[in-house]
Amino acid sequence: MGRPGYVTVPILSVLAAIGYVYYTTVFLAIPAWLGLATAAGITNTAAFTLLAAACVATYAVAVSRDPGRVPAAFVPDFEDVESPIYEIKRKGGDLRYCQKCSHYKPPRAHHCRVCKRCVLRMDHHCIWINNCVGHENYKIFLVFVLYAVIASLYSMVLIIGGAVHSLPKDEQPGSDSSRTSIIICGILLSPLALALMVLLGWHVYLIIQNKTTIEYHEGVRAMWLAEKAGNLYHHPYDLGVYENLVSVLGPNILCWLCPISRNIGNGVRFRTSYDIPLSDTTNVMHTR
Repeated sequence: MGRPGYVTVPILSVLAAIGYVYYTTVFLAIPAWLGLATAAGITNTAAFTLLAAACVATYAVAVSRDPGRVPAAFVPDFEDVESPIYEIKRKGGDLRYCQKCSHYKPPRAHHCRVCKRCVLRMDHHCIWINNCVGHENYKIFLVFVLYAVIASLYSMVLIIGGAVHSLPKDEQPGSDSSRTSIIICGILLSPLALALMVLLGWHVYLIIQNKTTIEYHEGVRAMWLAEKAGNLYHHPYDLGVYENLVSVLGPNILCWLCPISRNIGNGVRFRTSYDIPLSDTTNVMHTR
């Protein structure tokens, strides 16, 4: 694997896939079905071009944006009444400290073995962007996946229409090769669209519960341990569906699906369900 932010083979593969789908949709499927000179052809070409451009732009930001660095001077502040929760290690009960980075880890931060550093609110490391998905680029990553799903489904409709209207007896030069290319693209696009929809659904599920992928897997174990001890487990960052959405997508609902990223907070401190105004009680959460 290459260094985070650098162009790698998976990144080139994604860009090549976008280019291939765009070419087949705009230059083969639309002309075969609607024609490029018609109002319908021009409208669909313009709409799909804008959608493809949005996909490339958001993908580029997800690749290049730093997911969030832990401040070098970060130290947990027990006297901060606005942060009544701290994550501690399951073994020993010590504050989370990264031996490799030689600094304390804020809540929800984890060390990435690929990026070789701790990442704020780390969700996972994605080889397709050669970068971690974390506090600073999570929303833009999610918006990219959303746009990619819409573009894939849109392309599928146009490709199916183009394939159906490419009559076998069409004697125009190159008609057979165009029809074959349209069909091949449709076959390759089907599993890709399905995978993207599953990925989008997974992250929508996580956002609704205000969890990261890492926290989901940690929560499964925590829930099992709690049930074993006769207790109930509650994810401490679950603030309710609306507040969970706001914490990731931003306070302006009209901008939730826009290709912009206005992060809530600094990624070092997060609201929790344990927050009690003017409380001097410190809660802890066990983590890895």
